[in-house]
Amino acid sequence: MKSIAALQAAVTAAAPFDGEPSDAELDEIETESPLILAQVALLDAQIMTIDRTPTELDQQRIRRARRRVLAARRDLANRAATVTVSGGAA
Repeated sequence: MKSIAALQAAVTAAAPFDGEPSDAELDEIETESPLILAQVALLDAQIMTIDRTPTELDQQRIRRARRRVLAARRDLANRAATVTVSGGAA
């Protein structure tokens, strides 16, 4: 039977983790933040109507939030495609 200390050395030696995101991860979060915020707004609009019949104003709010999510997804996809095309064309 192996001791835990022998196994711990193999697991912790794989990658040092300081608990903080890297600069690349922070950049990715910043790039995706409009989509994340749009999804949160949509979720908030849906949660408000969860225990009642949605009014016309509620329905408009949900439609508007869905359009924001779709627009944010489109912008993110276009940005990724632009980076891929400009990066691969060189």
